[in-house]
Amino acid sequence: MAKLTLLFDLDGTLTDTDHLHLGAYDTLLGEIGRSLSLHDYRTRVMGAPNDAIMEYLFPEHPHDARNALVARKEELVRASMGVLQPTAGLDRVLAWAERHGVPCGVVTNAPRANAEMMLAGLGLSERFGVLVIGDELPHGKPHPLPYLTGLDRLGGVAGQAVAFEDSLSGIRAAAAAGIHTFGIRTALSDAALLGAGAAAVIDDFTDAALWALLEARLS
Repeated sequence: MAKLTLLFDLDGTLTDTDHLHLGAYDTLLGEIGRSLSLHDYRTRVMGAPNDAIMEYLFPEHPHDARNALVARKEELVRASMGVLQPTAGLDRVLAWAERHGVPCGVVTNAPRANAEMMLAGLGLSERFGVLVIGDELPHGKPHPLPYLTGLDRLGGVAGQAVAFEDSLSGIRAAAAAGIHTFGIRTALSDAALLGAGAAAVIDDFTDAALWALLEARLS
């Protein structure tokens, strides 16, 4: 029987960095007299691929100009990163996975430089078997390919996997891959997370419902 596999989004799931991204977008938009509301960030931007985000935020800009804006935005995020705090219970779930031989991976639409910097800042660079970057694949989230790629690289199967996500884009990707997905209440309502395809909603990795499912899947 295939082994249990755990797949984690990064931004907003392993650590809360939404304020860094929103701040970076506001800096870029402010230069042309616009801003980004928290609602639009959470529903239209958070977790989406950079190409789609820039097309939405800067529709009047040509492709090359959008690429330059992506690079600037990510530089702003890295420059403001500072000390990162892991989501409550993260170390516990990773220690449990290591103890039971459960493979773990990160699946993110963040650029590799950002993802590696965040994992290093959290002290987690060596804790995950794979790091899947959506922009390095033909399709990022909300397409299921990043999660299917993570499963393939870890030798897992969707029916024995659990994913953790905080964005609509990410939940849609994991659910479309056939993975039982926990929505994390970092920014969105339960209704929004469940509506996107989450099987259940939790505050963090200490939730009793999560641990009951993990123990059941392991047995």
